[in-house]
Amino acid sequence: MREKISFTLNGVFMETDVDPDMRLVDFLRDELHLIGTKIGCKRGECGACTVIFNGKAVTSCLVPVMRADGAVIETIEGLAEGDKLHPIQEEFINHGAVQCGFCTPGMIMSAKALLDENPNPTPTEVREALGGNICRCTGYKKIQEAVLAAAERMRKGW
Repeated sequence: MREKISFTLNGVFMETDVDPDMRLVDFLRDELHLIGTKIGCKRGECGACTVIFNGKAVTSCLVPVMRADGAVIETIEGLAEGDKLHPIQEEFINHGAVQCGFCTPGMIMSAKALLDENPNPTPTEVREALGGNICRCTGYKKIQEAVLAAAERMRKGW
């Protein structure tokens, strides 16, 4: 039996019926077809499914979809404005922080949550904010550099 929930997703208010046993990641991917949010470990350990939920980076594989009722959710699909990438996305490209791309959406969403809360993070704060995200391709130096460069651009009003 499905239940009705309402929430704001990438700035758009939505009301829909959901299977109350679903995880948020499955709802986003399977029902809303927002496949930028990846499914990795299904245990909240890899960060591939990270979204911003009420202003905080969360692993959506651990969030029951019913918790989304009344929530404000941001996914990677909500960052670009038309053809204009968000500064974090651009700096990931500029700094070679994208390899296979599987972890990239989760990394970017964790970075955005950090920069929304702290527009001038230290390298240590960036590493801590991205600590729940695993990348097997790039290493983390380029990712950290990309986040710091995006922070600088965003402080200047990009």
